[in-house]
Amino acid sequence: MSTLPGTPRLRIPARARPGEVIELRMLIDHPMETGLRHDGSAAPARDLIERLEVRRDGALVFAADLRNGTSPNPYHVVFLRMERSAEISVAWTDARGRTARASARVAVG
Repeated sequence: MSTLPGTPRLRIPARARPGEVIELRMLIDHPMETGLRHDGSAAPARDLIERLEVRRDGALVFAADLRNGTSPNPYHVVFLRMERSAEISVAWTDARGRTARASARVAVG
């Protein structure tokens, strides 16, 4: 499995209270080229992120299948209720099978 060329970013609070809902802000540098644009020359190759997954301690808590309407450098926000300390990881996968990952630990207490 190869790595996406874009830079993944994950902004997440380092601490939370038990039961608190936290906000995960995710951004990745990616052109999100549909392959449908024409400028008189050959159409650029299709290059889309197709899947976004968020995991808490390895368990899938959110997944999204992205399509042609997703803008370049996609930014997503997900909310999670934190009951205990956990490792939060995010993975983006594109149509070519390339993946980018980011993770952070949230301490609850």
